[in-house]
Amino acid sequence: MQHIIDRFIGYVTIDTQSDPASDSTPSTERQWVLARKLAEELRHIGMKNVTLDDNAYIMATLPSNIDRKVPTIGFISHFDTSPDFSGTNVNPKIIENYDGKDIVLNAEQNIVLSPDYFEDLLLYRGQTLITTDGTTLLGADDKAGIAEIVTAMEYLINHPEIEHGEIKVGFTPDEEIGRGAHHFDVEKFGADWAYTMDGSQIGELEYENFNAASAKIIIKGKSVHPGYAKNKMVNAISIANEFMAALPLGETPQNTEGREGFFHIHHIKGEIEHAELELIVRDHDKNRFEKRKRFLQETTETLNKKHGNHVTLELKDQYYNMREKVEPVFHIVEIAKEAMEAVGITPIIKPIRGGTDGSQLSFMGLPCPNIFAGGHNFHGKYEYVPVESMLKAVDVIVKICELTASKE
Repeated sequence: MQHIIDRFIGYVTIDTQSDPASDSTPSTERQWVLARKLAEELRHIGMKNVTLDDNAYIMATLPSNIDRKVPTIGFISHFDTSPDFSGTNVNPKIIENYDGKDIVLNAEQNIVLSPDYFEDLLLYRGQTLITTDGTTLLGADDKAGIAEIVTAMEYLINHPEIEHGEIKVGFTPDEEIGRGAHHFDVEKFGADWAYTMDGSQIGELEYENFNAASAKIIIKGKSVHPGYAKNKMVNAISIANEFMAALPLGETPQNTEGREGFFHIHHIKGEIEHAELELIVRDHDKNRFEKRKRFLQETTETLNKKHGNHVTLELKDQYYNMREKVEPVFHIVEIAKEAMEAVGITPIIKPIRGGTDGSQLSFMGLPCPNIFAGGHNFHGKYEYVPVESMLKAVDVIVKICELTASKE
């Protein structure tokens, strides 16, 4: 337990936030610090063919220890953290033998992690939790996944009696800004299939995710003295407000669950002459996804007819539902399910209300379901991870490797 705690804390105390405004890969120079550390660590534990390319993608191989041909499988996680909340000066707190009560993260600012609000905490009574100090995110998304993969590979290297085929490991930058797979070399990786270790609660196993698009609405206005503005002023802020009001009231993240899609406005800025809205569009169903995009286009056209062509819509697809690519090779989900059950975990198979590198990789020819990494409350100051969940994730990785080798 202490070994994986030390490894994880060594990762999360390195700031690796990505930046959606940057066009470089990785999007921030600070991601290189952890990338170089990880490459060196993989070499140190005995991984082979460790590479760190010009875009900070890390790949490594654990050679097969059997003399028969079995599938080559991979495990993938991302080392960037979300730009939605500070990742600078992460100062983790370790809560041993959690008693099921409130956890004071920051007494000075009265920041409390409470099971009254975050009920999942009660699942982990008696366990060891790693939390934030209330001023930053933690980075379990997805440094927990990285710690689990490295620890599992180290375990297999130190226990050669466990038979396995060739295992590939991949760590990526910029997943949090939707670009984690953009420069991933699937052919170089060389796996028949892979798993992202990027889920949340222990037991999660996911092979379907949102179809996703981003939208930016740009509104050009005309500023005129308000005393003489009749039939002359075009207030970009007012038009932005009309656009927001046109969106279906209940179809927002806070009002949806399961396979229900949504529109989510996450940034707004404006003055009379210029206003911008940024939002994301999400839906598991491809037809409803296309309908949502058409709705944005039609709303733009309606406002332009009303106000005189002052509204521009920039609409861009981000990723698609990996179910389409995973279902034809569903045995890869069954192996993960069997591995969880073999180590005493009840699988929780459900759609991801988000996306992973695996969604893009599946469409790039690498089918890639998603497995829990154990963290909760990602992208904010209430993020935490139970250490026992991380250890179980290590067990699952090892068991997947063992089962894959035994089935051929």
